[in-house]
Amino acid sequence: MSLYEFKTNDFFHNVLKTHPATRFFLYNGETFYNDNIKLSGAFHGEVGHKTTGEISLYEINVDRPSDQLIFPFVTKNGSRTGFSTISVSDYNSNFAFGDQLTGSYPLTASLSVERHLANSTRPKIVALRNNLRAYTPQGSHFDYSSSVRDLSKVELNLCSIPSVFFGSSIKKGSVVLKYFLTGNLLAEARDVRENGALYQILPETTALGSGSIVGTVMYKEGFVILTASTDLSNGQYTEEYENNGGSEESPKWTYFGSHEASNATSSYVLEFSGTTKTNVLTMMAHAKSGHLNYSNNPTFLDSTSSISLVEGVKETKRYIESPRSIKNIVSSSYYQESETFERTVYISKIGIYDENKNLIAIAKTSKPIRKRLNDEYTFKLKLDI
Repeated sequence: MSLYEFKTNDFFHNVLKTHPATRFFLYNGETFYNDNIKLSGAFHGEVGHKTTGEISLYEINVDRPSDQLIFPFVTKNGSRTGFSTISVSDYNSNFAFGDQLTGSYPLTASLSVERHLANSTRPKIVALRNNLRAYTPQGSHFDYSSSVRDLSKVELNLCSIPSVFFGSSIKKGSVVLKYFLTGNLLAEARDVRENGALYQILPETTALGSGSIVGTVMYKEGFVILTASTDLSNGQYTEEYENNGGSEESPKWTYFGSHEASNATSSYVLEFSGTTKTNVLTMMAHAKSGHLNYSNNPTFLDSTSSISLVEGVKETKRYIESPRSIKNIVSSSYYQESETFERTVYISKIGIYDENKNLIAIAKTSKPIRKRLNDEYTFKLKLDI
């Protein structure tokens, strides 16, 4: 086996930036992520132990009985390793050395929608005050408190998107909100100016709020705050929404996602594109002329060689393998004719080793590559990190 060191110009790093699309559909108490459907398994009603609107970390416990789920665990020892969900005081007082600390899988995430009535307590909104201040150079629609509104008091709707759905940030201009009533599109809002302001583009009637800002998008944090309370149906429809005390109200953006009411006729869509950055390591492996001319494959040598028994001194016996020649595999154009011998090998795998000569990766070719003594190849290897 031959080992070659990568030179300075044989490898380089770059970042692959992608924008995967995400779609949430909410209706009648259920959330659907990218139109996923419920899959029933042989041992559980949902193969992933999650709902259609959730994604599961690690995607383990697939179709396992509920009493046989895989779970994380650590043993308390001198390293004092534990879980972040266990406080230092609990770790010290409630667990002895040798005790097993356990967690639970699956760990899931999904879109969360919270509606806040006017003058209600809203700790999450208060916690976002400093983050909103960082966005104010993009426009007054990010003001926490102004002469137009006060986010600590007005009726609003908060849509929380976990970062696992969008990566490092939400792509500007990709956010779309759609409000459906009895299956028909009632209103639509988009981040048309890519400045975090959600403008209502449908319905086109100005009296119903068309052209106005209905909310804001916090790209890095993954929050959508809706504050518009204009009647989207012009008094034609009413419905019972969540936290309304049983009374029926006209549809408006602050009711977006309030889909837990019974006999719901409203449905909602939230679409956006995330931003995912993947580090890519590209390596150039060179098979130079005159190199890599031997193979460990048993068929590389001629099988006609044999092991002979030779008499030694003092009546001892030893087995000696006769010298084995390299098999000539050069194809001839004529029947039962042998071409002139040419040393030939086939490259099917390339191993990557660290500085301690530990094998850390293997690259395989789609089919073996023939290399003769004078041939020279460069294999381009890519590793996503």
